[in-house]
Amino acid sequence: MDDSASNLPTSHLLGSVPAVISDDKKTTTYEVPESNLQIFPPTSGGYHSPGSSNGYVGGEEQGGFSWKGVFSISSYKPYFNVDTDVVLDRIKSSLYPLKGDFFSKIEENPDLYGPLWISTTLIFMFTALGNCATYFMDKRTDKSTTWTFDVSKINVAAGVSYGYVGIVPVAFYFLLQYLGSNASLIRLLCMWGYSLFIFMIASFLLLIPFEFVRWIIILLAGCASACFVAVNLKSYVEGAEMLVIVGALVLQFALAIFIKTYFFP
Repeated sequence: MDDSASNLPTSHLLGSVPAVISDDKKTTTYEVPESNLQIFPPTSGGYHSPGSSNGYVGGEEQGGFSWKGVFSISSYKPYFNVDTDVVLDRIKSSLYPLKGDFFSKIEENPDLYGPLWISTTLIFMFTALGNCATYFMDKRTDKSTTWTFDVSKINVAAGVSYGYVGIVPVAFYFLLQYLGSNASLIRLLCMWGYSLFIFMIASFLLLIPFEFVRWIIILLAGCASACFVAVNLKSYVEGAEMLVIVGALVLQFALAIFIKTYFFP
């Protein structure tokens, strides 16, 4: 075969694909997303980042408050994203009322899971253990007496437990806002919810069928819960008036006395 035939160009032949050589190099870049801090209470339509038009820009509020975000379920999802170890650590903190470091522990991640769990558990404990305590006291005084389970206590227990955790922190939030304090509603809800854990322990001890011992137990529980709220509230809210602290103390003691007189008579 002639050597000239083998040197013919083949790029024009059917099915041939010319090689493409490019000096351009493709580079992949990754942009770090900006932080999306959440603000509570929400301004409108749920949470907004500090740089959004509906949130806070430069530390100043843009736009007015709207209740639309408050009634949005998505607004509360971050406050239920909490580990069991964190909840247990906060429960332990509530049992040491004089430390006053509870708000520092929940500063970055306040939760509503713990307060909701404690409040719901107290409803069943007040109802069941309260009826059991009444049974033990009745049998101790008169063994021939008849006893019936009072189911209506569950309605009162639900109103007291959910109502106290929901209404009292909100009332103090607006009071502190009126007094010029920069308080956080979600942190107040968290603190007041965990302050009720001591009554779960007291409910078991109130099964003891001796009235004098039961009063000592509920007064100690009320004192521990009241001190926990007062000490942490004083350390969290700088310049809070003493009347606010005393009001929180009185409410915690009033709750303890009501628990004793109604559920464990």
